[in-house]
Amino acid sequence: MTPTFQAQTFQAQTFQAQIYITLCPSVLDPAGTAVQSGLKHMGYDKVEQVRIGKYIELTLTAESEAIARQQVDRICDQLLANLVIETYRFELKEIAKAREPR
Repeated sequence: MTPTFQAQTFQAQTFQAQIYITLCPSVLDPAGTAVQSGLKHMGYDKVEQVRIGKYIELTLTAESEAIARQQVDRICDQLLANLVIETYRFELKEIAKAREPR
């Protein structure tokens, strides 16, 4: 008798990643300094420091939240952040479960 195997089906989930990329604290931020100077000229004397960063949203489909987290982490490491001078963090939320094909 030949054993039969049932293929496991996974229900894909859709996630939204909100990614925040900022300069490392030890890296000078000339854009932040320029904004702070502009704010001071506008009368906002109490602003002590400005750091400029990037905010990125992306939507992806994965079999689980853990897999989605791994994918976003690799995307940030390989493309979105320059790890020599930047750090990143992200929030991930499920926005929908994909329908199974009929």
